[in-house]
Amino acid sequence: MYGQSPPRAVLLLLGLLLTALWPIAAVEIYTSGALEAVNGTDVRLKCTFSSFAPVGDALTVTWNFRPRDGGPEQFVFYYHVDPFKPMSGRFKDRVVWDGNLDRCDVSIILWKLQFDDNGTYTCQVKNPPDVDGLIGAIRLSVVQTVQFSEIYFLALAIGSACGLMVIIVIVVVLVQHFRKKRWADRAHRVVEIKPHEEERLSQEKKVSVSLEDTD
Repeated sequence: MYGQSPPRAVLLLLGLLLTALWPIAAVEIYTSGALEAVNGTDVRLKCTFSSFAPVGDALTVTWNFRPRDGGPEQFVFYYHVDPFKPMSGRFKDRVVWDGNLDRCDVSIILWKLQFDDNGTYTCQVKNPPDVDGLIGAIRLSVVQTVQFSEIYFLALAIGSACGLMVIIVIVVVLVQHFRKKRWADRAHRVVEIKPHEEERLSQEKKVSVSLEDTD
């Protein structure tokens, strides 16, 4: 009859059909891959993602840790609507949420690094219906001091070259300044000597005239 709503079975079938046809894409995870940090400092483990589905309350983020020297995987952090810190274990009171879902950022900060924090940190994001995809990984190396990179040496070389150029410019300016001063001093002495020389010549001329008159 006109005006009747479709049977529930039809609506259910339509919903299943739409679900089957909905394009599900895997969540893409982006991390730094490898990271080096100094013992005793804090480090930000950056992890961002892209998803076909809009970000909502169903999104979950899981961080885990695999020690470099082997051993079972350990829980680091979990996020679902709110952050959930570990209540026990090595990461208790040492990890905080530093993400921004508006920017698809699910990063965390690890405080007070220790040498036994060396290992691989994994970042997994599920954003239904996007629940598949690779897990992001960060290989963290905790060191006593940060090793100098090629970028550091390049910056050092550029800085040294700039410093050398500044020194050369200063030397050139000083040389020109002292050269001008020396020429100015010479000109001043010439100006001072000339009147005395003229006076001496005048005196000699007067003496010569006086001698001629005497003769």
